[in-house]
Amino acid sequence: MKEKVLFSWSGGKDSTLALYEILKSHDYEIAALLTTITEEYDRINMHGVRMNLLEMQADSLGLSLENILINKNTTDKQYEHKMRQVLTKYLAAGVTSVVFGDIFWDDLREYRENNLKKVGMTGIFPLWKINTEALAKDFIKSAFKAVITCIDTQSLDKIFVGMTFDNKFLLKLPPSVDPCGENGEFHSFVYDDPIFKYRIPHAIGKIVSKDNRFYYCDLLSQQDHQVTGDTYLTGRTN
Repeated sequence: MKEKVLFSWSGGKDSTLALYEILKSHDYEIAALLTTITEEYDRINMHGVRMNLLEMQADSLGLSLENILINKNTTDKQYEHKMRQVLTKYLAAGVTSVVFGDIFWDDLREYRENNLKKVGMTGIFPLWKINTEALAKDFIKSAFKAVITCIDTQSLDKIFVGMTFDNKFLLKLPPSVDPCGENGEFHSFVYDDPIFKYRIPHAIGKIVSKDNRFYYCDLLSQQDHQVTGDTYLTGRTN
């Protein structure tokens, strides 16, 4: 009998690789993709990806979404309360674990596991301690496709945002930057991979700065092309 799990989903390459590994094992039944959404922007927290693109990912994977809605000023305590409510609901439905795409941050893993323990769940980390250079190269070799949606200017130049995550991208990275962006140097959106039923159509929109530190690349669906004005795209634009 397969173990029922929730899957922590960001829409990026690490969570996609972790999902790929979980599906290959045939040991788990995925109850839903668990994603944190910033309400004011209707986007994936940190990655800045629009909700409609997230929904297309879930549809292409044949999985349901469970969104935790936060506002831009939500505290850690408020977030943890909302998370516990969702986890408790799924625990009652037979879900026993949550899968994460984390690779090497021990403090983060401990934080996640401690919060899960409070509701009687455990964490699963299929990518844990795998060499990130090997993971990045395997991602590309296995025909996964991703675009860089956010960069931290403390680690990378603005030119990297909007790039395709491929071998050329890896070659251009400074030696100090982790190939998987595991230190928060960059975030990504996966638009095609071996487990998608269809490729996620998208276009590159505006590139914007935020908090005098981050650059975001706005990804647009076909429907978004017809929309003008977006409160998320405040600040300096290209």
